[in-house]
Amino acid sequence: MKHFTAPMEIKELDDTGSFDGYASIFGNVDLGGDVIERNAFTEMVKNEDGNVVVLWQHDTRTPIGVASVVQDDVGLKFKGKLILDDAAARKAHAHMKAKSVRGMSIGYDVLEGGARMLDSGIRSLVKLKLWEISLVTFGMNPMAGVADVKQALQITNIREFEEHLRDAGFSKEAAKILCRSYKDLPGQRDAVREASEIDTATTVQSMVSFLEGIAK
Repeated sequence: MKHFTAPMEIKELDDTGSFDGYASIFGNVDLGGDVIERNAFTEMVKNEDGNVVVLWQHDTRTPIGVASVVQDDVGLKFKGKLILDDAAARKAHAHMKAKSVRGMSIGYDVLEGGARMLDSGIRSLVKLKLWEISLVTFGMNPMAGVADVKQALQITNIREFEEHLRDAGFSKEAAKILCRSYKDLPGQRDAVREASEIDTATTVQSMVSFLEGIAK
């Protein structure tokens, strides 16, 4: 299963746990270089009531609600209901109200013939199977991830930096692309080595500055 994440597009949240918005926006290129085209969701996994499961942070062990999901001209529109009898759902509800959870994400599979590479290098997704929608800490907004990275100067090498980007909300592919792009900059190849050979804090801060630059 793959994930596609975007900044939170929740239109309304009430004290009963009902909320609605968009789990994915059509035509929006994420940091992994993917774009979901209009009406790409040809299959959706639903329960007996016709609803899609809502997960917490894509954790299949932590369902927190259900949602009716449809496609419109904007994207994947949903009307969700958190199950507030569940402690995890109450936690999610509190974080949504505090805006400490800022992303909506989807779990999907690309069906046969469902992706094509554009001349720009972007992968256009046209035929997908939706498994779930999730509330996640960060959307696929570069600055959201960078803000979290700034708190992590204890990272000791490039691999840990990549893993931290993933923890901050970047996809596996996006984290690899960002780290590889940084390493390929002139003068940086020799700078990204094991922690015993470099000033780790300086290097990580330099990488943060690099990410901030491409996010502008």
